[in-house]
Formats: sequence, structure tokens, C-alpha cells
Amino acid sequence: MRWLELSFATTHEAAELVTDFLSSLGADGVQVQDAEEIKEILADPNSLTYADEGFIDSLDPVVRIKAYFAEFDQGVRRNEDISLTSDELYDDVPKIYVSLTELEDLIHKRLQEFSEFLDVGEGYLGCLEVREEDWANNWKQYYTTLHLTPRLVINPSWVDYAPTAEEIVITLDPGSAFGTGTHETTAMCAQWLDELLGEGDDVLDLGTGSGILAIIAAKLGAGSIEAIDIDQLATDVASENCRLNEVEVDIHTGVLSDAKWEQYDVIVANIIADIIAAIAADIPGRLKPDGLFITSGIIEDKADQVLSACMTAGLKPIGRTEQNGWGAFVFEKSE
Repeated sequence: MRWLELSFATTHEAAELVTDFLSSLGADGVQVQDAEEIKEILADPNSLTYADEGFIDSLDPVVRIKAYFAEFDQGVRRNEDISLTSDELYDDVPKIYVSLTELEDLIHKRLQEFSEFLDVGEGYLGCLEVREEDWANNWKQYYTTLHLTPRLVINPSWVDYAPTAEEIVITLDPGSAFGTGTHETTAMCAQWLDELLGEGDDVLDLGTGSGILAIIAAKLGAGSIEAIDIDQLATDVASENCRLNEVEVDIHTGVLSDAKWEQYDVIVANIIADIIAAIAADIPGRLKPDGLFITSGIIEDKADQVLSACMTAGLKPIGRTEQNGWGAFVFEKSE
């Protein structure tokens, strides 16, 4: 098996959309280098991250994305169904094999569609073959210690960090799974958990990615915690991160209907707006009385869609935050 590295140059505004598309296409890993996120970390008054003078000015203003696909003798492996607007995104999507040219043609077509309503920058730059050990490790240089709240600290597993007595440290090895804490959507969910999670609450982390939100819930004193993702790679990464943090989380592949317990005190879902709207009707039945639904991954233009779907389902909005065009909601189950 060989690995192909597809490179993209885009904008901060389009980065998440491009990343979601590449993930839906079946990329085995997606790496993002975004100067705006680095600047936000450095500007945080609670951050201990240090940069030499002139470092910010030296950052590339272009967002660089690299997507990794496995290449076999039959061709490049991708998902057969790449829809982002259907429940089928949560299914075990069948794989097909296509030529690199066919994959590139599909990418060019989708980026052209995106460019009709969003500045996607230069777009697709090309492809090269990489060694597996390079793919597995070259993303590490972009992650550093991050303070999500005054007491929640995300620290890469390969970085030494000495916390204060008040801090709760989550050791993280994101690997190829989404959820490092650097993106606004993950950070907002974490902040709501820190504010609202009660001691002993039972939690479902839907679309767990790296497992970061499930681990935060455990560190904050949650009771039983279940974490689900459609991607086996994500659940493998999440399981390893839970082991690193010495927390107990029931992790498995699946969708909301595969959740093992009848009801939860808190359901947290950092996914995408279309999927949140699609599953909204099923959320109240999985929440205990006065249970909370914390959700993000919502671009500004989709916020009303999510709000309407959740309220129609019987969920009462009790909190909302926004960061850089992304939104997060907190809903309470209404009886």
C-alpha cells in the first residue's frame, strides 16, 4: 500500500468546508496549517505559548491543507457516497477504487462549486507519493499546548507541560482524527462542557473524532461516558487518547441509533450543521428530563436551520456562542 499526499491552498473561511469535503471523500488523514488559528493561540492572554519576535509576520497567510489517500494496485481508495447532506454520512460507507485522474477531476469540480459562494483561494495544487512514516508523524509540528478555559488545558502527548494546581490537563495525540481543540467548534463545545456539566452526568459524545470532548467530560467528573464515530480510524485514535488520559469511555463505531444507553444527561455533537438538523428529531428521546444537547460545527449561514430543526424537535435553546463565523448551541429538553 502507498500513500498519496494531495496539497491545497485555501482561505481561513473555506478551510473547514474543504476539510469536511476531503473527509467525506474518504481521506485517511487531513492536515491543516492555518496561521489564523496560530495567531489566536498566541493572542490568548491565558496561553503560555511563546513565539520569537517576528514569528507572526513570518506565518504563511494561506491555509495549507494536505489530504492523504491510500493507493492500491486497483487505484486510489475513496468513499462511494460523498454526500454531506444525508444520514448516509453516518453509515459504513462502501469504498470504491478510482484512478488518480478521476479523483482529481472530482476535487476540481467540487472546489469550483464551492468557489461560487466562498473564496477558496488557489485550491488544489497537486499530488505526491509519501512514505508511511512521514504521513504518520509530519503533522505533529503544528500542535502545541492550548488553554481552552482558565482550567482546561490541551497538551500534545509529545510535549512536556507542568500544570498549576487548578488546571485540568488533557493529553492529546490527535493522529488523523478531527478534534485537537485548536478549531473554534471543538473549543466552544469544551467551554460549554466546562460550564454546564454536572458531577456524575451521563454523557454521549456523538462524532467523537480524537475523543477530546469525551475525555474532557471524564476529567470534569462525568459518570458513564459513551463515544461514537462513524470512522474506525477515529475510534482507534480516541481509544488511545483515553488510555493516555487514564479515563474510562465506552468507544465504538456507529451513529446515534447505535448508542447503547436509553438516555443521557448530556449529548455533545461537534459535527456539521446538515447532520445536526437531520438528527435533531431523535435527540429529545435520548435525553433525560432537563437533559442538555451541546452542538457545534455550524457555519453562520446554517445556524437558523439548526435552530429551527432543534426547536421543532422540542429542544429549548438556552445558550449560544460564536467564534470566527462558527456557532455553538446549547439546548435543553422541553417536556
